Amino acid sequence: MDFLATLLDFFIHLDVHLGEIILNYGGWTYAILFLIIFMETGFVVTPFLPGDSLLFAAGTFAALGSLDPILLFFLLFVAAILGDTVNYWIGSVVGLRAFEKKRRFLNREHLVKTQRFFEKYGGKTIVLARFVPIVRTFAPFVAGVGTMQYRKFVFYNILGAFLWTSLFIFGGYFIGNIPFVKENFEIAIMGIIFVSVLPMIIEYINSRRKRKPVELPD
Repeated sequence: MDFLATLLDFFIHLDVHLGEIILNYGGWTYAILFLIIFMETGFVVTPFLPGDSLLFAAGTFAALGSLDPILLFFLLFVAAILGDTVNYWIGSVVGLRAFEKKRRFLNREHLVKTQRFFEKYGGKTIVLARFVPIVRTFAPFVAGVGTMQYRKFVFYNILGAFLWTSLFIFGGYFIGNIPFVKENFEIAIMGIIFVSVLPMIIEYINSRRKRKPVELPD
């Protein structure tokens, strides 16, 4: 159990452990980052994996010369597109049947919250959801259930993936190139940790304030 807890903590806080990963795995770091971004966007059972903060952290380390920023952007851009695509087709094939019974790793509240995003923003949800933890993982699944035609989904998927990965990777790269940050890198690490924890805190507060019986969308 201790090993599993350590492994889970390692993946959940992968952004914080990124320096250790680069040191130990070298070029394989790109493959590890690709896999994590793909899983975070590709499966509704893995919304706990780091997304925004991991991209930002990777960009920051790229500024230090530990990673190639262009290669990093290209690979994670592709991973984000493929993740949403797989999630869309899972939603299309499996549908809402997966949520008919209570399952440990499938949260109905997250599903309903994402459905409300679609009701409010329509197809633009696929783009906007990229910047909203949890909803980011459920949006392509809901789209695949029948909310959006695939041709339309592809356009928003590519646009959203481009904006999301470029903003956070190159944002981290820009911050990491600031001389003060380079000389005081622990400040950047603290910022990354804060970015990692903040969405979970907000989500917890909102769920506590709005807790009520959840019904699946029709």
